[in-house]
Amino acid sequence: MGILESIVGRWARVGVIGLGYVGLPLAMEAAAAGYKVLGLEKEGERRARIAEGQAPCEGTDGERLRLLLEEGRLEVSGDPEGLRDCEVLCICVPTPLSRTRDPDLRYVEEASRMAGEAVRDGKRPKLVVLESTSYPGTSRQVVLPILEGMGQRACSDFHLAFSPERVDPGNARWRLDNTPKLLGGLSDCCADLAERFYGSFVGRTVRVSSLEVAEMAKLLENIFRGVNIALVNELWMLCDRMGLDVWEVIEAASTKPFGFMPFWPGPGLGGHCIPVDPFYLSWKAREYDFQTEFIELAGKVNVNMPYFVAGLVARALNGAGMTVSGSRILVLGVAYKPDVSDTRETPAAKLISLLRRDGAEVVYHDPHVPEFAVGGEVLRSVELTPETLRSCHCAVIVTDHSGVDYALVAGSGIPVVDTRNALRKRLKPAEGKT
Repeated sequence: MGILESIVGRWARVGVIGLGYVGLPLAMEAAAAGYKVLGLEKEGERRARIAEGQAPCEGTDGERLRLLLEEGRLEVSGDPEGLRDCEVLCICVPTPLSRTRDPDLRYVEEASRMAGEAVRDGKRPKLVVLESTSYPGTSRQVVLPILEGMGQRACSDFHLAFSPERVDPGNARWRLDNTPKLLGGLSDCCADLAERFYGSFVGRTVRVSSLEVAEMAKLLENIFRGVNIALVNELWMLCDRMGLDVWEVIEAASTKPFGFMPFWPGPGLGGHCIPVDPFYLSWKAREYDFQTEFIELAGKVNVNMPYFVAGLVARALNGAGMTVSGSRILVLGVAYKPDVSDTRETPAAKLISLLRRDGAEVVYHDPHVPEFAVGGEVLRSVELTPETLRSCHCAVIVTDHSGVDYALVAGSGIPVVDTRNALRKRLKPAEGKT
């Protein structure tokens, strides 16, 4: 039986390398569609939790996970040997930046070697799909040579495709099954197989002409948001100097029914894509003697936002007759977005470091993040109580979780720096000054 027939008949065994925010939903969706799935996870604690049916990520249905495990549709392992028996291998590993903000592809390279060993040692041809976000050329210039370097032939022993993840943690409306799945292949036969595979459990597939088009499109999706957020962040800084309310300005502009899309300012960017992707493209562009000046400028604006917020805190304390040094500051929310526990690239880390550098004692409250590491020290979330607020000299709303008692914060009597317009959004006019 060929690989196409095994995919069409859903007899194919699927290996998902990396069970994070991307890999676990993919593994579950493929298993629910009838495939037998092996989920490979290196991190022992996460692997054990998943194997016990505990959903480690927001938006993951724990009951569904347990059912798939009990039925044997999904198996969780730390041993890559099982990949040899898989016909489809999906690489869903992190693509962080180095300390110098260059692409760090060590996880992709490691996963590609695992896939290459599985292709070499396995009995059947494989479809290898990279889902991890990276610069255009990663699939062809990094993954492909690793696979071919083990003596295997493309479009014969293995087929290669790129299909970028489009995961939005905590978003209940747009899930893997109803979000269009973008894909491109090394050849038409590679793209055909990827389209057959994803089309068996995703409502719509969008096929493009090459690996590089799919890789660039994924970067564009996130850079688009990053650039527009940088625009309103810069506008926020200008409005602050002019004594204008930037949120009122954006709300007013949003009443135009055409030609405008609202984006909202904040203390900086966080998450697994938007703070990282522009640097991947800027790095790659230098290979072509091209400077992505517009994109790099947007990145600089967003990276500098924690410094601006630290200045707002200093000004708020000064208005109360205090300085940052010697003050106790409460940070509300350290996750990178509302109602999730994900702290990857969160601007809260930089802001806390800046305030502590200037002599402040910083505590935080986050109902989704019980512990948070900053500068090698693990902080623990404090309860949000009247006593906590009375013990602090200023509060900073960094993440506007829906479960926070904003009326209590607004009525505390201490200065509040609201970087998310949370008080206006969450409170009725009578509940506190906004």
